[in-house]
Amino acid sequence: MTISNISGNQRRKMRSAARLYAVQALFQMEASGQTVEGITREFEDHRFGASYDGVEMAEGDVDLFRHLIDQAVNWQGKIDQMTDRALVAKWPIARIDPTLRALFRAAGAEMLEGDAPPRVVITEFVDVAKAFFDGGDEPKFVNAVLDHMAREAKPEAF
Repeated sequence: MTISNISGNQRRKMRSAARLYAVQALFQMEASGQTVEGITREFEDHRFGASYDGVEMAEGDVDLFRHLIDQAVNWQGKIDQMTDRALVAKWPIARIDPTLRALFRAAGAEMLEGDAPPRVVITEFVDVAKAFFDGGDEPKFVNAVLDHMAREAKPEAF
């Protein structure tokens, strides 16, 4: 579903869901070796708005989802380098949790090639981290890394 005719709170929810789905898709691509086309089709056909065991999955902004996946793949080298510079020298991106790696790639894609202000991107992806890491320190870690990445990607916004 695209969001051109939707405004306000529903639009924000759909964009937030697209970010969450993008992290899940990038994680799944890395873990399974699926292609961009295959993973995009799977999520759009079977995850967006689906119902599992009585739990309704959120509708996502298809355009943002596709954009994040495509740009994360296209700019992966650059995004990974930005992430490495934000991490402690002994912890390159290859050594961090694969969910965090997917999150940093999706967020980096939106920072480099998106229209949302960097602070919005940071807040949104910290919320995604909270969804995956309930009660841990990961959201604080994500906030610090994304802040560093945003200042590198769009210094004029700070």
